[in-house]
Amino acid sequence: MLLEHKVALIHGGGGAIGGAVARAFAREGARVYLAGRGRDKLARVAADIAAAGGHADIATVDALDEAAVQAHAAAVAADAGGIDIALNAIGVPHVQGVPFAELTLSDYLHPIEAYTRSNFITAQAAARHMRGGGAILTLSTPGSRMSGVGFLGYGVTCAAIEAFTRLLAAELGPSGIRVVCLRPHAIPDAQPASHAHEVFAESARRAGVSIEAMLDEAARTGTLLGRLPTLAQVADYAAFVASDRAGAMTGAVANLSCGALVD
Repeated sequence: MLLEHKVALIHGGGGAIGGAVARAFAREGARVYLAGRGRDKLARVAADIAAAGGHADIATVDALDEAAVQAHAAAVAADAGGIDIALNAIGVPHVQGVPFAELTLSDYLHPIEAYTRSNFITAQAAARHMRGGGAILTLSTPGSRMSGVGFLGYGVTCAAIEAFTRLLAAELGPSGIRVVCLRPHAIPDAQPASHAHEVFAESARRAGVSIEAMLDEAARTGTLLGRLPTLAQVADYAAFVASDRAGAMTGAVANLSCGALVD
């Protein structure tokens, strides 16, 4: 198994991506600690992991609360003997679909402030307890490099997360800690359990189509593969990149966009 004897801490562990990654980590042998604001969602993921023979602990933690995140990371490390893997997969509802002329400053700044704050807080808390190395994973989207209308705040957010990943890799490299950003495109099968459904609603409304039709069009005309990534594909890659088999990879952005972007 890729992650046997590893300890993984996932913020946003009850969400679509966080939950899928947690299940993949547990399947690959990791002991998983799930943190988030919705205890019921965390409990459902933990129950799935337990039913499959894995181990998961849950805790209600706000990833924007520095003291709470630090206390939880310390508790995880005390319980498990340290932390090997950390993922920030939180979802922050924000405005998309509104063009620049109509966008308020607060709506522009909200995702930038929330996501960059939470990534700093969660990464620092986990890094302090990593034992002889480790892997910190972040999440962005192709919006970090795409030009378009209606996602100014979130596009800047994703670019910031990718820059944070590269710079943090330099900070933590001497300690043997790797930092890698996963950059999936929109994930259709994540929609029922993701905040993205709410986020995409305004873009779809202004285009006069359903969210499903909007994503179908993005897949058909905007990717080289003619499709969008699945939760399983993103989770499986996360398990690989968090493992020692990807031990030479750090300061990188993994392009999981099905060819929406070409590196």
